Amino acid sequence: MIEIEVQNETHQSQHKLRFSAVPRIGEGVRMREPDGRWASYDVLDVWYQKAEYGDVWVPYLHICMTPEEQGMPEPQDDVARDSPLAQHRHADRADALAQFGSLLPRQDIGR
Repeated sequence: MIEIEVQNETHQSQHKLRFSAVPRIGEGVRMREPDGRWASYDVLDVWYQKAEYGDVWVPYLHICMTPEEQGMPEPQDDVARDSPLAQHRHADRADALAQFGSLLPRQDIGR
């Protein structure tokens, strides 16, 4: 087992964890969140520093939660759909669609 210091960019935290192999840049790792659920993280950077003892190089990882894990899922029930956050997200989508619609070529109807 290899003890690696993991620097979590999502939560701005540092932990020492044991791995059987050093993950490579771009690989994914599963880690437990502070609330107890599991989440996927991407390895952003791997580097080695010389340890204070002997001629040993210690690995370090920078990780960040994957975009899929960071995204908020769509509300599934009516109560969640009526929440202020859901209404705000719906309004943002409507604004984006209106702006996109203004870029489309205009067509005259009834000619």
